Amino acid sequence: MKHRSGASFAGILAILTVMAGMAATALADQVAKAGADSDRAAIRQAALDYAEGWYQGDAARMERALHPDLAKRTIKTDPKSGWTRLDQMSALSLINATRAGYGKKTPKAERIKTVTILDRFHDTASVKLVMRDWIDYLHVVKWRGQWKIVNVLWLRKPQQK
Repeated sequence: MKHRSGASFAGILAILTVMAGMAATALADQVAKAGADSDRAAIRQAALDYAEGWYQGDAARMERALHPDLAKRTIKTDPKSGWTRLDQMSALSLINATRAGYGKKTPKAERIKTVTILDRFHDTASVKLVMRDWIDYLHVVKWRGQWKIVNVLWLRKPQQK
């Protein structure tokens, strides 16, 4: 009998150990999911600060969304010569354009700002932002605990006729 009760105690201990491990894994998964969800929300918020900051002429909100070393680029082709060039804006020039209120010229009913997180890997993400007149592809990084836009590649939508 002693051998049998010792074996059942070891069995119970093994089962409890497995259950504790499963509970710890489940808790770790929940914590990781909560962290991922909060990161996704923060990535989305950075894109919305960029879009809504632009439309509202809110330079502080735009600045909050951007990494100071932002590079915003677009490809433009001269219709007369056919030459293509790469135009670039810095964080400061985008913040100043926002402050000047260029985005406020878009009527409120037409202020599109559709955010799609295309991919996320650790502290980086790729986001597609559809606005009224253009589409932005954003590279976002977690910088000093906050999600910031570091690169924007944008193209103007074809004009409706």
